[in-house]
Amino acid sequence: MLIKKPADIASSEITPRGLYLSRRAFLRGAAIAGATTLGGGLLGKLASPWEQASAGTKIDGIQKSNFSTNEKITPYKDVTHYNNYYEFSTDKEGPAGLAKNFRTRPWTVKIEGLVSKKKTLDVDSIMKLASPEERVYRHRCVEGWSIVVPWVGFSLSTLLKQVEPLGKAKFVEFTTVYDPSQMPGQRERVLEWPYVEGLRLDEAMHPLTLLCFGMYGEVLPNQDGAPLRLVVPWKYGFKSAKAIVKIAFTEKQPINTWNKATPNEYGFYSNVNPNVDHPRWSQARERRLGEFSKRPTLMFNGYGDQVASLYSGMDLKRYF
Repeated sequence: MLIKKPADIASSEITPRGLYLSRRAFLRGAAIAGATTLGGGLLGKLASPWEQASAGTKIDGIQKSNFSTNEKITPYKDVTHYNNYYEFSTDKEGPAGLAKNFRTRPWTVKIEGLVSKKKTLDVDSIMKLASPEERVYRHRCVEGWSIVVPWVGFSLSTLLKQVEPLGKAKFVEFTTVYDPSQMPGQRERVLEWPYVEGLRLDEAMHPLTLLCFGMYGEVLPNQDGAPLRLVVPWKYGFKSAKAIVKIAFTEKQPINTWNKATPNEYGFYSNVNPNVDHPRWSQARERRLGEFSKRPTLMFNGYGDQVASLYSGMDLKRYF
């Protein structure tokens, strides 16, 4: 079925997360202390939403979600240092370092197309639309590895309802940021940039589809899609677009980036399906990060009870 090419390279040494965060906290404190001697202008800049929303910042008021799985959570270090993020690198261990200084403020998201109320919203105002929920979701990638992550966000439908989709709207297209000055992978012709993904409107409005801005109780790290990404847990990971800057409602099915690049390997729907193999390998089994043994792949990634009705009567081998 749908997938990209594995490009595993031996891991490099990584600064322990606790040391990194404590060092950053020290530097931040030193900067603020120095700023007090220079007057309120500089101090005001240091206390901006950018600083408050940086990776590692705790998110207050998180509610537990009934959508969560009770499976063992994948360690934070694995999820933040093994990433499919071709805008930075095709090496899965590359994005963590290359995205370190990626700027996520200021950041706006344009919502347009077949809607009554087109909007351009600041990412911080989007994050305040609803109380944040922690949802422990399975997340499976096309290359046969999977993770279980406590994502933080709220149902995408909360945002989409704000713009009042028109009756002609059948699909939702997501465009991610294009900034080769910050994203070295975009200087290469690995894919056609910017990255584009799409969902059918009923998929986008499904309560499981998460608009995500955090994980593990903290603001998203850059390499995991900051400041705003999708999480669509019953689909392969590349459907969960990162660093979103535009959402458009359309009547026609969007051509998503991987489907455009390799249509026989990457379908539009990309539902996790152990019965539909990638042309070059089986999708019947998967391996969790941090584990040795493989396990059977679950239909719809284990979310069949919630989403199978969306595809009633569809030939899932044809519409993969």
